[in-house]
Amino acid sequence: MTEYRLRWPGHELVLGTRTAIMGIVNVTPDSFSDGGRFHTPDAAVEQGRRLAQAGADIIDIGGESTRPFADPVTEKVERERVIPVIEALAAQLDIPISIDTTKAAVAAAALAAGASIINDISALRMDRELCAVAARAQVPVIVMHMKGTPGNMQLNPVYDDVVAEVRQFLSDTIDHAVDRGIRRHNLIIDPGIGFGKTGHHNLLLLKHLKKFETLGVPILVGTSRKRFIRNIVKTPPQEDIAPDRPEVESGTQASMAAAIINGAHIVRVHDVANTRAMVDVLDAIRLA
Repeated sequence: MTEYRLRWPGHELVLGTRTAIMGIVNVTPDSFSDGGRFHTPDAAVEQGRRLAQAGADIIDIGGESTRPFADPVTEKVERERVIPVIEALAAQLDIPISIDTTKAAVAAAALAAGASIINDISALRMDRELCAVAARAQVPVIVMHMKGTPGNMQLNPVYDDVVAEVRQFLSDTIDHAVDRGIRRHNLIIDPGIGFGKTGHHNLLLLKHLKKFETLGVPILVGTSRKRFIRNIVKTPPQEDIAPDRPEVESGTQASMAAAIINGAHIVRVHDVANTRAMVDVLDAIRLA
């Protein structure tokens, strides 16, 4: 696995020799994964602290649900949700905080509040000003592939070759970002598991993740608690099972292990403690 060393003011991440874990904090009332348990600032801050203590390398704060068919929220609402949480956690944690947003104004406010990574599921497409915000800040930027929007992405997504098409999209996105002032060494790509893909598409992306290594930037993968895992581990005739069931967590860990073996440098998860144990053992095996 290629090693990358990301340095930016106040932080450094060495990726490749050790898999990094991004812990998820959803400051939303309609999160698919936790049912809005961390919607209030106090609950979200406490969850962020728990994830850091469990071994997270990055805390990812989001104030707008990106689950399938989710409704968008206004910039004002999103800022009100995330900024108090970022301010509190930035004052308490040494690890970097990521802002999960598609909005330039939210990203700028989050960076001012103490965040130092931008995580954009739209790959700089939904708000063209976000590219300028990222270029000025010169912080790491995560760009993700998504077919459509959260509101329509799961309405019969079709590809001729999902791996080739997602890879080409991310290659073009890297070029677009660099042309607009974002340094290549600050970019991280995410194939967007579950974002405009069928279950089979997700499995193919995980199986062939090594094909993304030639893009020359770190790879982040997020499969945690997603529907395709729940569909695999549920017992028929169940239509769905709760995302926080133990068997879903076991499925998540299996998918994360496959992603790491196939080239992922960062994994984005809800359960950091279980992931930390898996990652430590897997990294030890990889590097033996």
